[in-house]
Amino acid sequence: MAPPPHSQLRCSRRGLLGGGLALLAALFVGGWPGPVEGSFNPGQLRLVMRTRYGGRGSAMLEEWFALLERLASQPLPTQLRETNDFFNRRIRWLDDIDIWGQEDYWATPLETMGKAQGDCEDYSIAKYITLKRLGVPTRQLRMIYVRARIGRSQITQAHMVLGYYETPASEPLILDNLVPSITPAAQRVDLDPVFSFNSDGLWAGGSTQSRANPVQRLSRWSSVLTRMQEQGFL
Repeated sequence: MAPPPHSQLRCSRRGLLGGGLALLAALFVGGWPGPVEGSFNPGQLRLVMRTRYGGRGSAMLEEWFALLERLASQPLPTQLRETNDFFNRRIRWLDDIDIWGQEDYWATPLETMGKAQGDCEDYSIAKYITLKRLGVPTRQLRMIYVRARIGRSQITQAHMVLGYYETPASEPLILDNLVPSITPAAQRVDLDPVFSFNSDGLWAGGSTQSRANPVQRLSRWSSVLTRMQEQGFL
């Protein structure tokens, strides 16, 4: 399967080209995040969406609620496939600088749906939250920072995908905004993992052991969690 055009891989202008550990250190500050208090609040989500993004954003939010309802009783493979398709088909890829006027902004699912635009982190976060709402355990989901190779060259660009792990040691299934089908990681020879994370831990490369105190906290992920709580996701 051919990789996407070079321009569509610019998911983080900070990039991984300077080395994964350097990026890792730059992203983390403070202490390990505790649980975020709050509860899922559809009414609050509707209010925030309508106020910030108007009718078009509200329409997509209602489609998302319908997706959650439709998939609630479906088997896991269907949940994975339809969640992947929902965002891949509705969200237009665009760089953060063009959407938010910032070099690297991690959007909440509400912000992504409201704009109907996002980059690779935004797709991955939206899919992660959707699958968690459907009951997929946190331990089985990780957002994975990778180096994505372009064509047959050795040039790489930063990229993020969502991985589903049947067990912590399993080969993950990869949900990607650049490739429509969900594929086992071994088939994505264009991707080299650097680190992965979820709400509970951080893993370096392909390690099965979470790093208890690497450099402590993903600052952008912490910001996303706070904004999701304020918007009504958590």
